[in-house]
Amino acid sequence: MVAQKIRTNVYLDTALKEQAKEIYKHYGLSLSEAVNMFLAQSVFNRGLPFEAKIPNDMTLEAMKDVESGANYEDVTLEELSK
Repeated sequence: MVAQKIRTNVYLDTALKEQAKEIYKHYGLSLSEAVNMFLAQSVFNRGLPFEAKIPNDMTLEAMKDVESGANYEDVTLEELSK
């Protein structure tokens, strides 16, 4: 049985789309095939095919620090292993 196909329009971030296409190319997938895989997994899982979390206040603050370079300290591997 051949699956019936339909064309649809989706608005995507241009740079994100191109980056994703490069990744999928390494798997031999087109963007369309990757989107169909995402949709199939969403149906199979009856939700998003990955865990989606809303960061708490502490995590959001840490993310802001990383972006701004605040509260940053160089640490060596030896120091971490102690």
